[in-house]
Amino acid sequence: MSIVTDDEEQTPYGTATIDMHDYPSIDRVVDLSYVAPEDLEHCWRFIENTANAVLGRTVVVSHGPELRLFAKENYAKYRAIVDQAADLAGRGVEFRMCANSMKRAGFEASDMHGFMTIIPAGYAEIILLQSQGFAFINPLPNDVKDVRYLDHPELKS
Repeated sequence: MSIVTDDEEQTPYGTATIDMHDYPSIDRVVDLSYVAPEDLEHCWRFIENTANAVLGRTVVVSHGPELRLFAKENYAKYRAIVDQAADLAGRGVEFRMCANSMKRAGFEASDMHGFMTIIPAGYAEIILLQSQGFAFINPLPNDVKDVRYLDHPELKS
């Protein structure tokens, strides 16, 4: 009879393979429709990390409740998040906002910050960009930071 060690019980499938390959240049469109403002900070990190790994254009299409963050009247409240978006825009990320959603929320183009481009319709813009070869990305607002410690809180330092 063979004795199974704790290590063997924990790793019956061996160890992961590492394949740190390069990516080709791929344009991408990010579908932005978030309710919680703090989730956008995670999205900005996602956009930045993706841009560091994959060359190509990034277009962010805003058509949800997050559009209120980009209104000039809310700048003081959402300054940190807006400044991060403006920084991304300064590094080439394009921000586009749905005119239909903006109008429904009670805003006009003149209410929005200057790095935003107003387009006729959010989903139509996403379809257009996909027809031009852009890859569709809909990042979920789930950060992996500290997820390891959900099962092993004693490891957290």
